[in-house]
Amino acid sequence: MTFHRNLAETASLGLYRAITTLIEPFLGQHLKKRLQRGKEHPSRWREKQGFSVTARPNGKLIWLNAVGLGEVMALRGLIIALHNRDPELKFLVTSSTLVSAETFAKNLPPNTLHQFLPLDSPAYTRRFLDHWKPNLALWSEQDIWPGLVFQTSHRNIPQALVNVRISRTSFRNKTFVQALFRATYKNFSLISAQESQTANALKTLAMREDIQIDGALKPHCPPLFVDPKRQAEFSTSTIGRSIWLAASCHPEDEDLALKAQHLLLAKGANPLLILAPRYPSRTDDILKKLNGLSVRVHSRGELPTAETQIYLADSFAEMGLWYASSEQALIGGTFSAVEGHNPWEALQLGCGVMHGPRVGNFATDFELLRQANACFAVHNAEDIVAHITSPPTRGLERFERLQHANRSKISNLTDQLLKLIRA
Repeated sequence: MTFHRNLAETASLGLYRAITTLIEPFLGQHLKKRLQRGKEHPSRWREKQGFSVTARPNGKLIWLNAVGLGEVMALRGLIIALHNRDPELKFLVTSSTLVSAETFAKNLPPNTLHQFLPLDSPAYTRRFLDHWKPNLALWSEQDIWPGLVFQTSHRNIPQALVNVRISRTSFRNKTFVQALFRATYKNFSLISAQESQTANALKTLAMREDIQIDGALKPHCPPLFVDPKRQAEFSTSTIGRSIWLAASCHPEDEDLALKAQHLLLAKGANPLLILAPRYPSRTDDILKKLNGLSVRVHSRGELPTAETQIYLADSFAEMGLWYASSEQALIGGTFSAVEGHNPWEALQLGCGVMHGPRVGNFATDFELLRQANACFAVHNAEDIVAHITSPPTRGLERFERLQHANRSKISNLTDQLLKLIRA
């Protein structure tokens, strides 16, 4: 049985590497087409081919990879914990999306650089590793490049898989190519899951029992960056106003928030609702919903006036400003198949949290916050109005105590990672 399993793993990895080698000549053209459509960075797109104009810093370098915005931002707390233990360490963070690069650039931890992750072809990944020569590689969440993992392992660079969360759907999909994932997971010296469901999924996929549970990284992150000049301008333009926010919102969240705002206005209140869409490119579609309301638009350089009822915050990398300016936030994605976004960022900036019933992406996080009475579930516009017009709760104080109680988890993970780089 072991022989056949090893044969399947070797064959699956060999097939994967053969396919990525065959398509390699076409990847440059693929990136150029994406560049023409505005989906790649105009001056940094060749980083996805493994090229870099940035010199490798001297000393020990930890390379951390995550794919999108939320995953990359979650790495900040771990980087700071490692930096606090060893200030001489340097960090390279890679990701794949434009918005992750732009937002992370405004929230860089100490001694940290950002690059785009190279596509998983042998030449690109070899070029990347030749240049950066990391002393430790950390893969976050669940998206990993098997070819790059294999090449990293072949160079005797220790690797760890951290902050992993696997949904039931993702687990089912991975079982169809389990041999490939089993071959990939063998290269990790440490695998850390966010919760027990993921740990059990990893035990099945990797066929190894040494999966540990350390919780999520997001609660340990520092607050998002807030530009003091912009904050002063916004505060001056909204002085005396009650402000609430629909954060990282999608159409379903916007519709509910707008209904709640209409109810508040009908009651004679004059709150300001900030709509901060997850995708600012949706500005025109959102404006069509706002007929009859007094609206100001951030991308036009406008600030709210005393009569403004809706402020459309259609920008990247400024969510910290909107949280810091608001008393309550409705967390986007919690009324649709998106299944929610990060609630910790709001609380870290003193903004209360409301959320809908669909929180699958952050189920453990919302449950922790619910137990601490640090978030509030809403099901309709009337719930939102009731919460916004209620006296403030002590949820933020409970949140601070919850953060303090969780610090031992990241401390334990930090210890283990430092042992790997020093081995």
